[in-house]
Amino acid sequence: MRLSLLDRSRTRVGAPDAAALEATVARAVHAEQVGFDRFWVAEHHAVPGIASGAPAVLLAAIGARTERIRIGSGGVMLPLHQPLVVAEQFLVLDSLHPGRVDLGLGRSLGFTPPVRRALRRDHEDGDTFEDDLLELRGHLEGTAEVTARPATGRPVPMHLLATGRGLEVAARLGLSVVVGGPILDSDELPDALTRYRRSFVPHEGSAPRVTISLDVLVADDDATARQLALPEAWAMAQSRRNGEFPPLESVPSIRAATWSSQVRRRVEASLDRAVAGGPEAVRRRLESLAERAEADELLASSSTYDREALLASDRMLREVVG
Repeated sequence: MRLSLLDRSRTRVGAPDAAALEATVARAVHAEQVGFDRFWVAEHHAVPGIASGAPAVLLAAIGARTERIRIGSGGVMLPLHQPLVVAEQFLVLDSLHPGRVDLGLGRSLGFTPPVRRALRRDHEDGDTFEDDLLELRGHLEGTAEVTARPATGRPVPMHLLATGRGLEVAARLGLSVVVGGPILDSDELPDALTRYRRSFVPHEGSAPRVTISLDVLVADDDATARQLALPEAWAMAQSRRNGEFPPLESVPSIRAATWSSQVRRRVEASLDRAVAGGPEAVRRRLESLAERAEADELLASSSTYDREALLASDRMLREVVG
């Protein structure tokens, strides 16, 4: 199973947003050094806890600092962009870093109503997602009405962030899928992926391919890893309480805060769901999940406040999966 990282450029309390982007680039360099296959970045708009809103720009910086690791988006939110513009951005990236670029695509419209208004997506335009995917692929392959530049003669691989109906779209279009979220723990997962594989329509020789995406943190022991998972679990609980996804806080700061009973339940539930533990515990969890999904790749999307601990977790994860 291939192993990759998704870094969302999480901000930290007391640090400028730029520090999150610098840390993402440094993490990509480290990921290449320890042997990860891909490094992906995210697209989130006007979210206090996330600095990355322009994947193509961030990937250009990462590509310039790395040499071999594949780089990509997890993902570009296609409903927010014109397919031609997305194609041009990723063809530029692929021209600068030949054969290393992947284009992951999603369909989120924005985190809150004000963000959707700012993105001009606060009204119903009809669902054109599948048509936009086809148009984008035409631009990348040079078969569209206009020729996207730079023309490379080498289409950028497309991957669809998909659950439910998204798996059906991916099967019809012959696309690889990235599956994450609640469906990974659902009894529906094996059947949903079986339907995806059985109904898959190849395009230019493509074959069904499944990447599972989830938070994974590895430490010397389970208790330490669970502590590393606390800042993200706390941030998620806060977002559900006040509707705003915040920067990461340190573990001592979180421990010193006032916890309502509802927040405590939500944090504990998040920690129980996390794949966070010592090497053997993580290996067992990942092997079980990979077997259920018949996964080709694991995309680890974890984060924590302590950047050095995060790099250590990445190194240990590479050893676990390797």
